[in-house]
Amino acid sequence: MNQHNDLHTISLFVANKPGVLLRVTIVFARRGFNIESLVVSSAFDGRYSRMTITAKGNDKDLDQIVKQLGKLVDVIESKENTPESALERELALIKLSISDEDRNKVLQIVDHFKAKTIDITNDSLIIEVSGGTDKVTAFIDVMAPFKVIELVRSGKMVMHRGSKEATINVR
Repeated sequence: MNQHNDLHTISLFVANKPGVLLRVTIVFARRGFNIESLVVSSAFDGRYSRMTITAKGNDKDLDQIVKQLGKLVDVIESKENTPESALERELALIKLSISDEDRNKVLQIVDHFKAKTIDITNDSLIIEVSGGTDKVTAFIDVMAPFKVIELVRSGKMVMHRGSKEATINVR
């Protein structure tokens, strides 16, 4: 487990109801933690949602937050993820203003990173890159010398490894 103010990734399985996200974020705010990224989506069963929260902090404080989150009425499961137990991926969309002379160079970089060009015009490109946080960050860094018009980044999405269900079976 992390020792200092490292990034922690917490997964929540919650009831898909109004106000749940507010109650979850209040737990972080009361303890003085800033949420670095937050991904929320409906689970396979629309009555529930999955939340993936990335926050910086020490182990002791984050362990306490995970326990407090688990006590909230609409939280069914709360746990911290490790690279050994879960796969983490991010997605970024980058819009570039591109000249004819830079177009081939950028397209070679896109190919190298196994990214995708999802929109192309005479003077712009929109690129989709996905993978681990390090890969997405490296790609964004490589694109920085070009004219970045817009950048949207998803934050971490997590899925537990293996065939075992990550959460209790709620029917």
